[in-house]
Amino acid sequence: MIYNHSSCLAIHDLSGVGKCSLTIALPVLSACGVQTAAMPTAILSTHTGGFTGFTYRDLTEDLLPMAQHWEELGLGFSALYSGFLGSAQQTDIVEDIFRRFRQNALVVVDPVLGDEGKLYQTITPQMAEGMKKLCASADLVVPNLTEAAYLLGRDYQDGQLGREQAAEILEGLCAMGPKKAVLTGVRCDGGLGAACLEAGGSPEFYVMEELPGSYHGTGDLFASILVGGLLNSMSLGEACWLAVRFTHKTIETTRAIGGDHRYGPKFEAHLPELAAEAEAYREKKAGQ
Repeated sequence: MIYNHSSCLAIHDLSGVGKCSLTIALPVLSACGVQTAAMPTAILSTHTGGFTGFTYRDLTEDLLPMAQHWEELGLGFSALYSGFLGSAQQTDIVEDIFRRFRQNALVVVDPVLGDEGKLYQTITPQMAEGMKKLCASADLVVPNLTEAAYLLGRDYQDGQLGREQAAEILEGLCAMGPKKAVLTGVRCDGGLGAACLEAGGSPEFYVMEELPGSYHGTGDLFASILVGGLLNSMSLGEACWLAVRFTHKTIETTRAIGGDHRYGPKFEAHLPELAAEAEAYREKKAGQ
């Protein structure tokens, strides 16, 4: 086995029930061989998608003390990866944390704001505005169509998205500051998947057959696989295709098992496959 020396700081919420955020990022990145540190932005009894009456503890006051302690320990990371934030103030705090640890690190922002044209229950207009500034400081942003519309001030478009329209959105995201952008939930060429762009390059599209239904947590799954692929020295396109394929597999498994989809994607059975593919890629790179 070729050991992966990469490390990642995952800045996401922790939901006790309903797989998403840290309960997806930690096992997925670990399967990719990435040593991962967790910085919880909030703790919830369940995620906010489809559940009501959930408990919610904002951890804004804990973030900087955690970061300062890690600085005292001399810690560094190969990637800084943020997702769901617990308050508007956290966008500035996370940007500060990026400044503290970004030396030689890939900075990835999954701007968790909403889906299907609407903001999530806990997202305020101030948080959405702050997310624009945070995205501008990133190396890579990974929004869905709803989030991209909010970030760019565009009208939300559902349904089929032409390649030219997707390319225009990706170029707009890169114009905000990031050198790379991945747009998820892209329906084109008769399939569903993602499109990616490196500033100055040409967009790439990766789609598979669309499966019926809505599956909470698949956005976090996609982004975490994407980060894991990049930390195994994959190109943006290679990591994007890996994320599309494994997310699709997980949705197939989740549909086959059935039950209440609010409890999250059934990705666990596919972690050994993900680990094997990441290891095979490391061996391939080592042999070159």
